[in-house]
Amino acid sequence: MANLVQREEDVMRLLQEATNAVESMKALSSDCEFDTLVPVGLGAYIKAKVPPNQNTVVNIGAGAAIEQDKVSAINYMESRIKELEVALQQLAAQRQEVGLRLEQGQQEMNKLIQSSRSSTQ
Repeated sequence: MANLVQREEDVMRLLQEATNAVESMKALSSDCEFDTLVPVGLGAYIKAKVPPNQNTVVNIGAGAAIEQDKVSAINYMESRIKELEVALQQLAAQRQEVGLRLEQGQQEMNKLIQSSRSSTQ
């Protein structure tokens, strides 16, 4: 059960991160250059300029990334969000099933304890 809860929390975190990424990409104006800060590690940042119509590099898994235009990157991220939502629903269903099994096991254990108490008295 603890493993399922942890996995569910991980998927929720990824879902929030992906949602934030899509919102950020949509908010970026593609018709003018803007300044930003780029993290370089340990809380240090460098200033950078992002040119207009800049493509986005998207991690596609297994250490691979591809460069996509803004619309394609947003579409890819939105498809990943849908996959994460499905995974979250599946984990919630598994957690509910495990919870029911645990409850049934607890009830059976209580019956056994009561029957053993009844037989010893």
